[in-house]
Amino acid sequence: MRVAMIGAGYVGLVSGACLANLGHTVTCIDKDTGKIAALRRGEMPIYEPGLAELVAGNVAAHRLFFTTSLAEAVKDAAAVFIAVGTPSRPADGLADLTCVYQAAREIAHTLRGYAVIVTKSTVPVGTGDEIQRIIADIRPDADLSVVSNPEFLREGAAIQDFMQPDRVVIGTDDARAREVMYELYRPLADNGTPVLLTARRGAELIKYAANAFLATKITFINEIADLCEQANADVEEVAHGIGLDHRIGPKFLSAGPGYGGSCFPKDLLALLKAGLDFGVPIRSIETIISINDQRKRAMARKVIAACGGSIRGRPIAVLGLTFKAGTDDMRESPAVAIITALQDAGARVRAYDPQGMTQARSVLNGVEFAHDPYACAQGADALVVMTEWKEFRELDLRRIRCLLKRPILVDLRNIYRPEAMAEHGFTYVSVGRPKVQSAT
Repeated sequence: MRVAMIGAGYVGLVSGACLANLGHTVTCIDKDTGKIAALRRGEMPIYEPGLAELVAGNVAAHRLFFTTSLAEAVKDAAAVFIAVGTPSRPADGLADLTCVYQAAREIAHTLRGYAVIVTKSTVPVGTGDEIQRIIADIRPDADLSVVSNPEFLREGAAIQDFMQPDRVVIGTDDARAREVMYELYRPLADNGTPVLLTARRGAELIKYAANAFLATKITFINEIADLCEQANADVEEVAHGIGLDHRIGPKFLSAGPGYGGSCFPKDLLALLKAGLDFGVPIRSIETIISINDQRKRAMARKVIAACGGSIRGRPIAVLGLTFKAGTDDMRESPAVAIITALQDAGARVRAYDPQGMTQARSVLNGVEFAHDPYACAQGADALVVMTEWKEFRELDLRRIRCLLKRPILVDLRNIYRPEAMAEHGFTYVSVGRPKVQSAT
């Protein structure tokens, strides 16, 4: 099947490469000429494990192409995906659909025969209706169906999530569109992937509701972690105990500095605003957003407390800047707010991240960037683990201990065992676990 993917960003590039890997002929379209030129050279605009190899393999097999010409890619496509960005608008927090609607207008001018227009971007409920109206106004004669097909890709595991998904959601009541979409995902369905057929508005809401629920789990366990600290209990034991309940499950129950990234913050805000627009305030989401914002300030206070109550003029080393491991994405990363709070308290911050240094330089001011974890720790009064990179789990802790001016390690991801840290001579502070003092 011929597929056009409008947008060669994170969602569009991963989805396009994976659809090509399923055997379809996919053309990714982007207005950024530099990005398209780089993709043709095999250079990825984002860091995602396995993506460069997947793209290269499908380009070599003549199943994946890149262009700036929407008209050429769309005119003969059976399915046209809209996978452009929908960031939050600064004024009201609603999803900015400017690029989505512009894509719809350009599609309208290009269509020839029947096509399925597929919304892959995360959009508020009712967006599919507006896309259909826009195209109908420009081309009343156009033969098309508008489908919602939300993505559920975790950064750092996006290829696996696409190729081995929990489910594929197809939102449409049109029989022809369902047939096209099912054929598109047939290789996954044949391997046992559930294909959920819903109404279009239902599919649009599924994406927002799923992300809101996951963010709720993260926020819940973070509050339980605070209780554990005061009650001298271990949040990891509590999380394991409740996660064994099949109604709850173990995922997204890791205590830490709060959620971030390109999806959760903007999607919760968009869902909250959508509720208000429909006259249905979602109080739980409002609370989750507020708690997560406060969480970042609380983590900064945890670092300051570990250092004796003052960090003015003192060097603090930070390991990890991206919002999670396995990505170079700095969007809404807790590290940004926490580092800013540490700087406001007078700290001199030095930082290192395996993949996020380039993006970090554009969003963090006054930070000294180190070339590796050991250079980062050199002479610091405390070391803060902000992101759970595998590289940090494998550090030479004896060397780190010797490099630090003071043996204080604040682990905001609980990647180390408290007993081991005490044996290495650290004053170790983690999240939701009893404090452990140095054994030396």
